[in-house]
Amino acid sequence: MHVTHVTTRVLRTPADNPLVVGLPVGDATREFVTLELGTDAGLTGIGLTFFGGPLTKALQEAIEALGALVVGENPLYVERIVDKLRAAASGAGPGGIFTLAMAAIDLALWDLKGKALDQPVHALLGGYRDRAPTYASGALMRDFPTPYLKDAGPRLVEMGFQQMKMQLGGESTVERELERVRLIRDGIGPEIDLMCDINQLWNVNQAIDMGRRLEPFDLFWLEDVVAHDDFQGLARVADALTTPIATGEYHYGIVPFRHMLEARSVDIVMIDVLRAGGITQWMKIAGMAEAFNLPVVSHLLPEIHVHMMAAIPNGLTIEYMPWSLRLFEETPALEDGQLVVPSKPGLGLAFSAETIKRYEVS
Repeated sequence: MHVTHVTTRVLRTPADNPLVVGLPVGDATREFVTLELGTDAGLTGIGLTFFGGPLTKALQEAIEALGALVVGENPLYVERIVDKLRAAASGAGPGGIFTLAMAAIDLALWDLKGKALDQPVHALLGGYRDRAPTYASGALMRDFPTPYLKDAGPRLVEMGFQQMKMQLGGESTVERELERVRLIRDGIGPEIDLMCDINQLWNVNQAIDMGRRLEPFDLFWLEDVVAHDDFQGLARVADALTTPIATGEYHYGIVPFRHMLEARSVDIVMIDVLRAGGITQWMKIAGMAEAFNLPVVSHLLPEIHVHMMAAIPNGLTIEYMPWSLRLFEETPALEDGQLVVPSKPGLGLAFSAETIKRYEVS
């Protein structure tokens, strides 16, 4: 079996979130680049990536250029192909467009491998369990009105979520920040896991001060409290607080994770499959985290991350950010706060013809 052709598309979809009820969406959009790798065996592997803004076209062109190097290759040899692409484009650096483009190809290769072997990707990666916990994300954002939060948390619990994430860093005073957490915690009760994302908006001293003030709310983790590459600063925060510190989503490739782990700057390792460079690199990062006795969580793309998170012994929970769900005909089932791994070969996903027809950018 060999790759014979590459097809890419740009899809521009509404920037909505089905977990958010009663707030206007406006005319904001998201742009995805989709990929299909065809083979002489009649199998097609799919991948996707996204960057946003004016560089989407450049990202599509990068995928097509790297994809041309894959034509003629046997897609079962994923590691060899990934190394070939890295060697060919090494001058572009380890991050940014190159890594995001390589991720789309890597995803499609694993999808093809699963289809060729008639196995879900999850089984090829280790098959540790057939489902994994997931948490509601994007429904409790920092720019949402405070009164909205009072009902939003309980609504997520009614939907079956036992875990959910909010954001902080948008209020003008400490007390107003704490009030947002208080409203949500009072609404969902003490048994629901509540995470909090700062998105790098605090400095080290703020993070330590706010972290201590937040300890009575029993947060499951604090995420990206300071600049993602301030490993020493993150280590200071992690040492000062009892609440676990999660970070990693902003890192590209595997090398920054080594530095982060060696600096003991994190309690929970968050990996984004696109910024990591695909499933191949994602699994290596998860292995590094396991060697440091640390759990792993995912960032975005729950329909793909369910394969990796359920395949490893140190997978903690999947971010259920439903930005990309409409891209697919069918997505993993959500049952009792857990995502179920698809049993179909490969990723178990197929792009929605209706979505392509409606949202493709010509």
